[in-house]
Amino acid sequence: MEPIQEGAQGAAVEDIQERLKSLGYRIDEGELAGQAFGRSTATAVARFRLDHELSLGEAVDAPTWSALVDECYQLGDRTLYLRLPNFHGNDVRQLQERLNVLGFSCGEVDGCYGVHTEAAVKLFQESVGALADGMAFQDTFDAIERLKHVWGGKPAAGPHPSGAMGFARAASVLEGIGLGIMAEDPISRNVAGRVLNLAEATNSSCSIEVINTADEASPAVRALVTLSATPHDPKAKPAVGSVALDDVDTLPLRLRTALQVSRKRPPAARIELPVGSDPNGSFTIGDAQTYAVLLLDAFCVAFDGVQL
Repeated sequence: MEPIQEGAQGAAVEDIQERLKSLGYRIDEGELAGQAFGRSTATAVARFRLDHELSLGEAVDAPTWSALVDECYQLGDRTLYLRLPNFHGNDVRQLQERLNVLGFSCGEVDGCYGVHTEAAVKLFQESVGALADGMAFQDTFDAIERLKHVWGGKPAAGPHPSGAMGFARAASVLEGIGLGIMAEDPISRNVAGRVLNLAEATNSSCSIEVINTADEASPAVRALVTLSATPHDPKAKPAVGSVALDDVDTLPLRLRTALQVSRKRPPAARIELPVGSDPNGSFTIGDAQTYAVLLLDAFCVAFDGVQL
């Protein structure tokens, strides 16, 4: 494109000015009214180029225009998915920031929708009970927006501590946790029973129940979690949000996300245990106890101070 610079006038200048204004750059009202590329517009362009590590100058050339368009995208303006060349822009950056805070790591926030961002989107979609296809469109954006009270005002680069808490605090959380645990298979039932034993050893008044069906839950249950040793089919939409017991540091955040966006009452989520496709002979009592400890820690952190 031919550079647009001081002295130009018309619709293209008006577009540039509106974009710069939306990003917080000051432009004189007279120049705006006349769609005129004057001194204040040139100054705004120069500052924009400097802020975005472009070469110094006051004209809008092709790289400057591309960066200006990118910066004006807001999350929800367009469907985002993995393609070549990658989508890039402010909306991608917003998506990465919010997913990182929620515990679904996109890696470095670079505004580029690459393979790590797609993987994080798939994990988030699975956690909220959506088809995990890695395509971020309105239902994905709506689910993220419903969690604004979680990600709002928090830095995407962290730290976002979510590890195990102290004994006394965990004991206090367990008393009012109101959690019903179900299991899909013998291995999961073994782990669920161990979670209950650990919880009762921590606080004899804990409000965790191991139940066979949701109908068996007492009135005290305010959330349901199903444990499963069976991998979720990524091509199928899960009945409830599903998270994997893999990254222990982010597990509480991901579990909290799945429960807070659940449309079931009480809210429900599924946790997939990393047993593998053939657990026979390889899954030990030690594995079951380890998973139980990790899960109980995650439950305490996920439910600490949270209203579901």
